[in-house]
Amino acid sequence: MLKANTLFSFDLKSFFKKILTIKGIYQQLPIFHEKAEQAVNCLSCASCCKNYSPRFKTTDIKRISKFLKLKESVFINQYLNIDLEGDYVLQKLPCAFLGTDNYCQIYDVRPSDCKRFPYTNEDVFLKRSQISQKNAEFCPIVQHVIQQISENYSLKI
Repeated sequence: MLKANTLFSFDLKSFFKKILTIKGIYQQLPIFHEKAEQAVNCLSCASCCKNYSPRFKTTDIKRISKFLKLKESVFINQYLNIDLEGDYVLQKLPCAFLGTDNYCQIYDVRPSDCKRFPYTNEDVFLKRSQISQKNAEFCPIVQHVIQQISENYSLKI
């Protein structure tokens, strides 16, 4: 597997353009994702929770507020800001709900972005490649999927 600092030196833009030309690649993503999840222990890493803020959709805010027994307005004021795109995001990183043991304190009600992260089993991984490139800087699962694609299709990174 590539190390995070190794990926920093590569421009993945052309790599992702090449990936899009591979017939059947979208059907392969879940397979690559599953192998990556088996190879990477997220709890030993938690880089996503330390480097990335999910978007908090209205349904996420309602669900999490109820779980925390907070009014939605209190939850928003205490934990969230609105970013330049108009989305609710965390006020600060690492995530306030990340425990010292790297377990999520709101795991069962976590935001949908957290459930889906790092999107390597979805078409979003390829269609929004700028996000995937950014995620490759800190997420071993993304790095592992990129490595698998590179090896399986003889593509240079």
